[in-house]
Amino acid sequence: MFNIGDHISYPMYGAGTITDIEEKEVMNETHRYYHVSLPFNKMTVLVPIENSERLGVRPIIKPEEMESVWEVLGGEADKMPSNWNRRYRENMERLSKGDILVTAGVVRNLVRSDRKKKLSAGEKKLLGTAKQILESELSLSAGYTMEEIDALVESHI
Repeated sequence: MFNIGDHISYPMYGAGTITDIEEKEVMNETHRYYHVSLPFNKMTVLVPIENSERLGVRPIIKPEEMESVWEVLGGEADKMPSNWNRRYRENMERLSKGDILVTAGVVRNLVRSDRKKKLSAGEKKLLGTAKQILESELSLSAGYTMEEIDALVESHI
């Protein structure tokens, strides 16, 4: 269980801060929810506490763990399917896991693919989403601005 003020990562949305914990009645059942402010998306989401673990909600990484992210970004690109649709689905599946190192791998692979041959519109949008998820967590963890963390990410790829 998390507390108000905790920084968490919510798969497919990025990192945010728990601003409130609330009980709501839905269809005659009372459930508790985290109010999570996602500053980099400029939105707030309600996350059901009882499902948060299954949804992949986890604490953000500590600043001292960022070295492993830099290693992934600088590592070898994964072998990707040549079919853009299959690549897109595989990358979406990877992002949905909520693992920051897997997300870093998706960003690395897409950036490198884009540098070789421009990505399709769908993959370009996916790259933007993956970078936002990765960079929001790194920024919140280490206190960098999004511009600073974007420059750091790009310099490690």
